[in-house]
Amino acid sequence: MIRCWKGWRRGFASLAVAVGAVLLTGAHASAQDHRQNAPGAFDFYVLSLSWSPSFCEAARERGHNGRGTQAQCGGRPYSFVVHGLWPQYERGYPEYCQRPSPRLDRNVMRSMLDLMPAPGLIYNEWDKHGTCSGLGARAYFETIRKARAVVKIPEEYLDLTAPKTVSPNEVEEAFIKANPGLSASAIAVRCDSRRLGEVRICMNKDLQFRACEQVDRSACRRSQIVMPPMRGG
Repeated sequence: MIRCWKGWRRGFASLAVAVGAVLLTGAHASAQDHRQNAPGAFDFYVLSLSWSPSFCEAARERGHNGRGTQAQCGGRPYSFVVHGLWPQYERGYPEYCQRPSPRLDRNVMRSMLDLMPAPGLIYNEWDKHGTCSGLGARAYFETIRKARAVVKIPEEYLDLTAPKTVSPNEVEEAFIKANPGLSASAIAVRCDSRRLGEVRICMNKDLQFRACEQVDRSACRRSQIVMPPMRGG
């Protein structure tokens, strides 16, 4: 769910979405059209948990060594970190729902660094996703903290000191086992060419697990992926 568009691509993508919306039929499509990017008008959340060692390994391979990378990869070793809590429609998602976005207080940003260890990530998540939640910044990030507290990370992933080869299903099953009430239809594992990228868990607005067909369909299809080990700076 990496959704960054620039320049003409944004215009082209917007046109494609508009054309697609016209072609859709039925009450659901109409309901989604009129609420597009309206703050608070969404169906559910996706809590995205990023496997930090994969992010850091990929950043090293690309020679990315900026402040954000250093903040996440140059100090304490992290396992799963919060990428974001994303408002979603049953089909598609809103983004950048307020332009310009309300200013994010630096104290609120700092309060989230234990879960989201890069300031730039926190600011971006507020601008792109938080503004679509219908909540103020403090309440949105409190909701992220509550959502993260709902999910228990499987014990075997809390202190990974050597590379581990897993299947996406194995990761899903570990999370399902650790979290009563979580079903296979409410979780999706994402990967890059060879590494575990993220675990995405769907929740309703009350932060209870719920099924999410479109998110589940976008899951990693590889038979095996690697979890790089946790490393400190």
